[in-house]
Amino acid sequence: MRTIYMDNAATTFPKPEAVYQAVDFFNRHMGGNPGRGSSKATLQAGSILMDCRDALADFFNIADSSHIAFTLNITEAINIAIKGFLRPGDHVISSSMEHNSVARPLHVINQHNGVEWTTVPCAGDGTLDPEDLRRAIQPNTRMICMLHASNLTGTLMPVEEVGAIAREHDLLFVLDTAQTAGVLPIDVEKQSIDVLTFTGHKGLLGPQGTGGIYLRPGLNINPLKQGGTGSLSEYLEHPAFMPDLLESGTQNTPGIAGLLAGLNFIKEQGIDRIRSHEQHLCDKIIKGLKEIPGVTVYGPVESIKRTAVVSFNIHEMDCGEVSTQLDYKYGVVTRSGLHCTPLAHRTIGTFESGSCRLSPGYFNSIEDADIVIEAVHEIASSR
Repeated sequence: MRTIYMDNAATTFPKPEAVYQAVDFFNRHMGGNPGRGSSKATLQAGSILMDCRDALADFFNIADSSHIAFTLNITEAINIAIKGFLRPGDHVISSSMEHNSVARPLHVINQHNGVEWTTVPCAGDGTLDPEDLRRAIQPNTRMICMLHASNLTGTLMPVEEVGAIAREHDLLFVLDTAQTAGVLPIDVEKQSIDVLTFTGHKGLLGPQGTGGIYLRPGLNINPLKQGGTGSLSEYLEHPAFMPDLLESGTQNTPGIAGLLAGLNFIKEQGIDRIRSHEQHLCDKIIKGLKEIPGVTVYGPVESIKRTAVVSFNIHEMDCGEVSTQLDYKYGVVTRSGLHCTPLAHRTIGTFESGSCRLSPGYFNSIEDADIVIEAVHEIASSR
């Protein structure tokens, strides 16, 4: 039985062949620790980080690539932003569709650090009215921190409008691009993004254990950690300049080599081509599922308003059972449950049940979508 991987919202698979080759080549033939000394291996490793930073800067329209720091993942990047900027007495705004990577650190600083937190309600399909967000601004509001697209419904947020509101009120705009980087064009200037957080292992097609954060020049942030950077080693004080300010310890250089290969693959293929293919798959799956009696599909109907993420339930069936049958009986890999986003499930009305999620990617085919639809039809018919 052929495996059909439909869990790309969790992590993309497979990766482009060049990604595997880049990681393997570094581990076998390079292996240096970037910034630690002046050996050939060290300088080669450092050049990989520099090349990847430059590629990311080009990708997100960032003028100075040194303002991009690598992190273990986007969760670390979001924690750096939230805990590095917000202080007791500050107020922060997010949406009701946030992933726990945003919601949990906001909950912690709200409960223990004296930071006020407002969650702006979204509609039942996950959409956000930017004017509702504007109305949530208070005199002590310092930050808007929100996701670009939902990992539950794929719903796209009005990022450009929110960025304009943030700029108008002199607020920090922190964006979580876990579901959109590599799939949708992102422009920190056009969208007024002050702090961009990204992960490498999803739409950017890199390995797990890679991610990063961009800070607009002129922002002052307290780093989440301090340690060895390879720079200013004679001082106990941690470097105050980017990217060293946020990059303590040895980086995942093999992973970043793979991330660079993923970025190059996306550039070669064209982000519009990737987006178009995933939209086509999404349209087909949504249409097919909606025709099955007893199946409920969540989120916007139009694929232009969402990423390629389709959550659904079969009436009177546990979503975990649906996911298990799809896996073991049909070879279709999905994800079920609350997807680390209880706020979003409360918003769309599935907190008690959870949902089964299909997330096709660039390497899926129309045939894959047809098989998935038929599999769900058979499961629904046998309930």
